[in-house]
Amino acid sequence: MLLTVDIGNTNITAGVFKNGRLKYQFDIPTREFRQYQLSKEIRSCGQVSASIVCSVVPKLTPVIYRQLKLVTGKTPYIIGKDLIVPIKNLYRFPRQVGQDRLVNAYAAIKLYSAPLIVIDSGTAITFDVISKQPAYLGGLIFPGMSMSLAALNEKTALLPKVKLTLPQTLVGRDTKNSMLSGVVFGTAALTQGLVARIRLGLGSNIRIIGTGGNIALIKKYSGMKITVNRNLTLTGLHLLYRDSFLSPES
Repeated sequence: MLLTVDIGNTNITAGVFKNGRLKYQFDIPTREFRQYQLSKEIRSCGQVSASIVCSVVPKLTPVIYRQLKLVTGKTPYIIGKDLIVPIKNLYRFPRQVGQDRLVNAYAAIKLYSAPLIVIDSGTAITFDVISKQPAYLGGLIFPGMSMSLAALNEKTALLPKVKLTLPQTLVGRDTKNSMLSGVVFGTAALTQGLVARIRLGLGSNIRIIGTGGNIALIKKYSGMKITVNRNLTLTGLHLLYRDSFLSPES
């Protein structure tokens, strides 16, 4: 079995693949991470033959690397170090691109037809734009919806702490719902407008792929056709392992 691990700012998400299928998945909040949690989850999965890690939290990468090696008895593969995502990267400074964004782009190319826009709605919201060739052209980064709500609370004197949920109406009739409406509808409208502008340059046939914990809100309120794949990063890690070693996990 192949263990895939995506170390994100909000969650550490792991999935176990067997015979090409995701059989088991679990999340550990990044800020609450304890090594015993990961060990317990891995041991409950059964025998792991290999593991592959993508991380955007550098301080946790060596910690989890050591834990995976100890529990599985196998040396993990780290994306960007042991495995390079085989995609033409046209970023001005290629090393600045988050490895998760490249993994998502690779998975989208393999699973769907380019050209593509991959929208990952999590702690931050990222757009990754892939040309028809295909090549990674670059993208956009802006605050996620939970981050925006937290900033409104932290940077003002009177606005309350509000948990992200569905807004009741477009025009809020109290402070909480005004904040929710502004952030959710605003993010959806921003997303719709950015996609429209990208399509002006790359063509109207560009496909939109969505992932991340809050992508459903964007899809619901933007009115756009978005193909949602919540496991895009884990699937990308599986595909990278499979394509790099030409051997499926056992």
